Amino acid sequence: MLMSKNNLLILGAGQYGMLAKEIAESMKQYEHIGFLDDNNPIADGKLDDYKNIRESYNAAIVAIGNAALRLKLIDELEMCEYEIATMIHPNAFVSPSAVIGKGSFIEPMAVIQTDVIIGTGCIISAGTIVNHNSKVGDGCHLDCGTIIASNSVIQSMTNTQYGTKII
Repeated sequence: MLMSKNNLLILGAGQYGMLAKEIAESMKQYEHIGFLDDNNPIADGKLDDYKNIRESYNAAIVAIGNAALRLKLIDELEMCEYEIATMIHPNAFVSPSAVIGKGSFIEPMAVIQTDVIIGTGCIISAGTIVNHNSKVGDGCHLDCGTIIASNSVIQSMTNTQYGTKII
């Protein structure tokens, strides 16, 4: 495959990988989307193969549930000069003043309000609301229906359960 400015490599071909792929497809900006995964036969290779296929992909995202591994792989991809993608589903609301960190993905029907900061490598699941002036640390996963009150600070690596309210 020849280098294209619009090829996305997804590390992880499990449930989060499929989610990242669907969000990427809905964004309609990538010509080709490929996977690396140590355990899934649909993948084009193992996770460590990102070093050997750099010329085929300009952008990458890590779609692995383990937050520590997700953040580690983001750092490694950056060292290989991949652009770290940020995935925002078109059916999510993200305020123009919000900042979404590299390698994060925002699922459909999530709401990210005014002056919110979402860290690196976060997964913001469907129906989650992060109210104004809140900060979500690196590697967080806010599961479906999580509600974060205004002016909240969510520590890095936090995982919420379905329907969690943080007030």
